[in-house]
Order: sequence, then C-alpha cells, then structure tokens
Amino acid sequence: MIRLLILVCCFLGMVTPMSVMAQDPDSAPDTSKALFKVYRSYGEGLLNPDSVFVLDLSKQKRKTLPDEVRQFRNLQELRLSRNSLSELPDWIGELTHLRKLDVSNNKLTSIPVSIGLLDKLEFLGLNRNLIRELPVEIGGLVSLQVLEMWDNELEVVPDELKKLHALKVFELRGILFSQRDQERIRSLVPDADVFFSPPCNCKN
Repeated sequence: MIRLLILVCCFLGMVTPMSVMAQDPDSAPDTSKALFKVYRSYGEGLLNPDSVFVLDLSKQKRKTLPDEVRQFRNLQELRLSRNSLSELPDWIGELTHLRKLDVSNNKLTSIPVSIGLLDKLEFLGLNRNLIRELPVEIGGLVSLQVLEMWDNELEVVPDELKKLHALKVFELRGILFSQRDQERIRSLVPDADVFFSPPCNCKN
C-alpha cells in the first residue's frame, strides 16, 4: 500500500508541472501561422464575415474590388493577382489586420494614400503593374518585410521609405533607374536586399 502511494505521488509530481506549463501563456504554441480556410468567393465569406482571414480573388478578371470585402475586418491575407484592377479603393486602409496583400499582375497606376494605415502588413506584392510613384504614406508600413515592384513604371521613390526599418527585400527589377537613383534608393533602406536591373542613362 505504501509503495502504491509513493508511485502515485511521483506520478502527480511529474504531471502537475506539465499541466501548469500547458496553461502558461508564455509557453502556448504560436498561432500566428495557423492554417485558415481560404475563401475564394466573398459571397460565401459574408455569411460569417468575422471568420474570414484569407480571401483569394485572384484570376477572376475583376476590374474593381467589391465593396463587400471591407466587411472582413479580421482579414489577414488578400490575394488579388492576375485581374484587371486599375485602382485600389481608399477603404483598403480599413483592413488593419492585413499581413499580406498581393495585387501583382494588374493595371494599377497608383497606390491609395490609405495604404499607410496598414501597419501590420508584412508583404506587399505590386509586380507587373503600371505604378509611377509611391505615396509618402508608404512610410507607415512599419512591419513591411517584402516589397515587390518589379516591372512597373516607377519614377518617384519618396524619402519616407527610410521609415521601413523591418524591410528585408525590395524588388525593383525591370524598372529603369540611373546609377544615382539606385544608390539613393539603397541608402534609404540600407538593411534591405534591393534588386535592380542594370543601371541606364535614361533618367539623367
């Protein structure tokens, strides 16, 4: 009997710390990379808008972004690539939980100033558009790690880019810059890997 009690006490001694650790929020698993359902129709998402975290409207020949999307306040990833979008609505800045926004392969000529409100955004894909300048509000993207802009018509890169301290990759290949322009851009984000095509004299 005594031996049995000793065994039970030893068992409880092992289980209790494990139970406490499981309840410790500091040791809880990281849910930031949890797998969410990917909605491919905003109509389906409207049935439960607060549960929409990933919305994929790519390759749908869309010319505008439906106003209904602004109801998805918890949206973390929005995929809009390979459409015919000529602009993003100003209310895009209301989606303040966005971490990834992919608008590559569209017909954008500019970016709304409200983009600067997305301070949780980590990835911004703007490849293969017709964008000529970045707004100064781009400096508000303090969490941005990857900015992809290859194959655009970019002419104006604001000094506010230097506020992007988290930036790791800035993709600018396929855009014509002089050597001086390239050096200036690199000086704005010295800790990021900036990718250019070979410099030219076309903008001197």
